[in-house]
Amino acid sequence: MYQKLRPLLFALDAERAHGLALAALRLPLPSAPKPDPILAQRLFGLDFASPVGLAAGFDKNGDVIDRVGALGFGFGELGTLTPRPQVGNPRPRIFRLVEDGGIINRLGFNNGGQPAACARLGRRGKPRGLIIGINIGANKDTEDRIADYEEGVRAMSPHCHYLTVNVSSPNTPGLRALQDRGALDALLGRVMAARAEDGPPMLLKIAPDLEPADVDDIAELALQHRIDGLIVTNTTISRPASLRSANAGESGGLSGAPLHDMALGRLRDFRQRLGDRLPLIGAGGIRTAEQAYARIRAGASLIQLYSAMVYEGPYLPARINAGLADLLRRDGFTSISQAVGVNTR
Repeated sequence: MYQKLRPLLFALDAERAHGLALAALRLPLPSAPKPDPILAQRLFGLDFASPVGLAAGFDKNGDVIDRVGALGFGFGELGTLTPRPQVGNPRPRIFRLVEDGGIINRLGFNNGGQPAACARLGRRGKPRGLIIGINIGANKDTEDRIADYEEGVRAMSPHCHYLTVNVSSPNTPGLRALQDRGALDALLGRVMAARAEDGPPMLLKIAPDLEPADVDDIAELALQHRIDGLIVTNTTISRPASLRSANAGESGGLSGAPLHDMALGRLRDFRQRLGDRLPLIGAGGIRTAEQAYARIRAGASLIQLYSAMVYEGPYLPARINAGLADLLRRDGFTSISQAVGVNTR
């Protein structure tokens, strides 16, 4: 049915179509089959029924995050949320690269702010059977970016199962500089100190546009500060020469199919440096069960997707669940955790 509706949605501005997708999730929807038990695993002290998660950016304010389990997701990440409301960059700011299966966005952390999200999530409570993550960032005009992350940790911790510190969006000027060794050392020290002793697991989301020395520094600091996991990766500022769409020259972060090879390469880099000492979440360009399985065999314990649903429809996670279960059994595994990183051992 989605393939029949897609031309109508693609005739709309991309941001308006995204708004319709959020509205549709508020309606009664048929639930996808429960994930096969072979996909279940425990990470960060949390029980994931499926390794397939919704990446941040789809539900920035937590309006429908409790509904995404019906699509087959084992976890969903809302945000990015900043301490104060933020309108983001001028429209248009989302562009489909249809010929390439990609998306470029330069949204700029548009969101309603953490206080409003706290009130909404507090009324609703945490849904049963679905792991909820919250992605936090800094306001564009803040005088102390690290203080914004500290504020986010304190405000959002009660409302989630895990937190993600996002220092890798290309759409807030200067934000990615927080990935530099000195800045990242200070940031991680302060956000980990801001987390309560019984606070949620803390993840760090990084960019794909890294040099080998950057990978070394981030891996070392993540271990030193006892970060619970890394999300590899956010969108890229690079533009592969293979892009064919007329929108390829738009500024912003590129996601979807064109990001696949770069994101997989960064995952392998971090797995090589970290081994199994730190769980990795693979994100970027995953569109099929085979691609999800390749990310798991390369070292990802979990995977995230978002852009692929624009092209494949809302029940893509359920199809990936079914395909992953078949691939695991084909290769003789009895649980997904046995397959994590087998290509890198």
